[in-house]
Amino acid sequence: MAQHFSLAACDVIGFDLDHTLCRYNLPESARLIYNSFAQFLVKEKGYEEELLTLTPEDWDFCCKGLALDLEDGTFIKLAADGTVLRASHGTKMMTPEALTEAYSKKEWRHCVSDKHCASDKPCASDKRSVSNADIPCCSENCGFFFPEIKRNLGKYVHRCPESVRKWLRQLKDAGKITMLITSSHSDYCKLLGSYILGKDFADLFDIVITNALKPGFFSHFPSQRPFHTLENDEEKDELPCLDKPGWYSQGNAAHLYELLKKMTCKPEPKVVYFGDSMHSDIFPAHHYTNWETVLILEELRGQEMEKPEEAEPLEKRGKYEMPKVKPLNSLSNKWGSYFIDSVSRRGTAEDSLVYTWSSKRISTYSTIAIPSIESIAELPLDYKFTRFSANNSKTAGYYPLVHYTLVSEDTDSKIISTEK
Repeated sequence: MAQHFSLAACDVIGFDLDHTLCRYNLPESARLIYNSFAQFLVKEKGYEEELLTLTPEDWDFCCKGLALDLEDGTFIKLAADGTVLRASHGTKMMTPEALTEAYSKKEWRHCVSDKHCASDKPCASDKRSVSNADIPCCSENCGFFFPEIKRNLGKYVHRCPESVRKWLRQLKDAGKITMLITSSHSDYCKLLGSYILGKDFADLFDIVITNALKPGFFSHFPSQRPFHTLENDEEKDELPCLDKPGWYSQGNAAHLYELLKKMTCKPEPKVVYFGDSMHSDIFPAHHYTNWETVLILEELRGQEMEKPEEAEPLEKRGKYEMPKVKPLNSLSNKWGSYFIDSVSRRGTAEDSLVYTWSSKRISTYSTIAIPSIESIAELPLDYKFTRFSANNSKTAGYYPLVHYTLVSEDTDSKIISTEK
């Protein structure tokens, strides 16, 4: 595999919408998501009203990168080798003794021999993923979440800077086919797209696919969902195949790729897809379609520390400078770092550092990981990113900064390998 990745070498460039092109104000939107569900549980299901009150401890528990064992209600943080690092019954953290008794330093039972969890999709307790699950209500204006988003878009959603709009136009001018593939319904896509990119946002994309129902859009073989035409945001005719660019609903990656072959006049056009969800975007696009993947990892925003040996001068990165903001759910008092953790090893006085399951999935299934699209929007299209690969450092694919919990520990020299 090549050591570097460049957008100039790609024929087709696709994007997710939520938390990728559309960046949310996470402190506000996360609270709204929680309140939406809490009100539903209290008002519709009769739960205690104390659910409506949140404490700092409650927020600390909400940590990205956890698996939920639906059989016994246990939240679990996994190491790269599938062993359990930390766990909680409900919200009560398990002691080290209880962990040893329950898991005995063995792989979690839902991990298989090649070190993938079943379908490689542990249920993440990531607050951000909930909004996508709630999107079908948007068309009916029901519930609490979407009506509030519509009333106060500026409170919850950030507009794209001009550099991103200019970059999207530059991609098309360079002859790239651009796509927007989102599981959001068409009316919500129009609402967000018009707000973040302007009313003519659809002109920036050759192909727009809404209600894509990812990850099934990538993974349903051999019975692919058909594409549908749209009329006034309602699905109409079912299409046996795609024969021209446009705006469609549902569909599947296999039929889309056949259209991309025709549009590029190439038997194997090279596609890259930008997304924020490992479960819905990155893993399935990499695993089932062999597309290049760019992970939008907002936890990288605001990191002040550089990769020590790979730091590059600003003039080579473009004019973008990272805003100094607090890391997002990457470090929890209860769960530790999203990227690394410590384990006790027999015969040693000190704990050892290990990569988390989340870190392994990032370096395995992502081509590169960036904090936002704007972080690369002013780079030349032929800029050569160092990719994640077996031949490079496990932190090599982070651009422009690696997370401080990895850098501060001099990761590759201190973290032990737990993979067999």
